[in-house]
Amino acid sequence: MSEEYLIEPVVLRPGDRPAGQPCPSRPAEVREAVLRAVTERCLATRTPCDTEALADALLVASELTTNAILHGGGVTGFEVDVDGPGVLLSVSDRSDALPVAVPPVDGEGRRRPGGHGWPIVCRLARDVQVSDLPAGGKRITALVSLV
Repeated sequence: MSEEYLIEPVVLRPGDRPAGQPCPSRPAEVREAVLRAVTERCLATRTPCDTEALADALLVASELTTNAILHGGGVTGFEVDVDGPGVLLSVSDRSDALPVAVPPVDGEGRRRPGGHGWPIVCRLARDVQVSDLPAGGKRITALVSLV
């Protein structure tokens, strides 16, 4: 079940979004959309939701969104697809620059603030792909296991 979400109490499928309605673009909105998608899947399949796996998916979604805002010029697209034993998260932004992990200390031994998002995504996701977008920018897609 592949779905795009608005921040409303209803779930919308691709193509159902009213013209001019933005996609989730803040970490809280993206987490809410992921939570709805996973919860809906668990209810539909009558399977329990693994709360630790869900927490991992929510953290990955939040980090991808935060990184798009801080380093990518803002979120230009978001998709969540819950199918099988995982959740596929895609966040697009305006930047062509690839994500990088920065050392926690600078060349003089001083601790740097931040820099934890990309390593968190890479550690929690089973698969991470970065794709260039035809009109510029990139899409980062991460598969997070739900089992």
